[in-house]
Amino acid sequence: MLRTKISKDRHTLYLDFYPAIPNPKTGKPTRREFLKLYLYDKPHTPLERNENIETLKMAEMKRFQRYNDLNKPEIYTNVERDQLKQKEIGELSFTDYFNKEVSRRKADHNIWVSFSMHLQNFAGQDMKFSDITEKFCNDFRQYLLSAIVKRTKKPLSKNTAWEYFDKFKFVLKRAYNDGYLPTFLNPKLATISKNETRRNYLTMDELNQLAGTPCNDPVLKRAALFSALTGLRCCDIKKLTFQEVECANGNYSINFTQQKTGGVESLPISEQAATFLGKRTEPQNKPFENLQNSSKNNYRVSQWTKAAGITKNISFHCFRHTFATLQLTNGTDIYTISKMLGHRNLSTTQIYAKVIDKSKREAANRIKLDL
Repeated sequence: MLRTKISKDRHTLYLDFYPAIPNPKTGKPTRREFLKLYLYDKPHTPLERNENIETLKMAEMKRFQRYNDLNKPEIYTNVERDQLKQKEIGELSFTDYFNKEVSRRKADHNIWVSFSMHLQNFAGQDMKFSDITEKFCNDFRQYLLSAIVKRTKKPLSKNTAWEYFDKFKFVLKRAYNDGYLPTFLNPKLATISKNETRRNYLTMDELNQLAGTPCNDPVLKRAALFSALTGLRCCDIKKLTFQEVECANGNYSINFTQQKTGGVESLPISEQAATFLGKRTEPQNKPFENLQNSSKNNYRVSQWTKAAGITKNISFHCFRHTFATLQLTNGTDIYTISKMLGHRNLSTTQIYAKVIDKSKREAANRIKLDL
């Protein structure tokens, strides 16, 4: 029988045997076998409640497996026992597992939510792990390539389909590593090719022009120019605290954890960039208090750039592109830029090299002789 024992603020799960069984280590009779699984006594968040549900399912699975081991040892071969275990796991909810993954996502949470809606439209809201087959995954890929966005009534862009399928494969890999899927499906799946997109950025003249133009949102202006001077994402600027800003011998740096990737970074910043932080206050205070998320800032950024006479379609994230492009233009090597941007792979940074190559080609073609 599955029972719980209260220990501080959590419940310890254990199996209660009757009659007693020999302890596998000492050989002495025992009625308890602790599973090293725990429940929150009073779950306060949806994540904690979901963890309790998943933990109970895992405990029940262990109880059922232990029952078979003790009562029918002569029936099952090792292979058959593995098959039985996998069958039990296959009945667990992939939907719950996936929703738990979505709830973990903070920086790109809205994208994960939109992606989950398409997954539910395709497969419903009651997916089991046994449903996740190679055919299921490739059929979902095909669905994404023709899916319609409810808001615009237009098909998903190819790059959005690529991003959703890439996130889907991330969940598949995690589920396999966690032991919920018997096969690593990713290498067997067809891919979605990604169209190369144009990354808009500001030239040095345009950035200076923008810096001299008033903005209706002073916090937004400071944050945008800070991003252009440091390469930081909006989400990392938004959560930045004075405690993460250090100054040693007049040299400023930021020690922080990237919200998108979880990478721990130490980023040197210029003295001019540090001026946009404002007056230093308590360590827990935020220099850019009340800054909105990047997507909510984009309309105000558009108004601001238009007021500066800039016709490019500039979003808040373009200030990060501006930092990378201007660094390359001024001779900083791509490896250093990759580290400053916090990219895990150099290939992610190489898109900016293509921007510079294109600019060089355009510059070369500007000079023509009248022959």
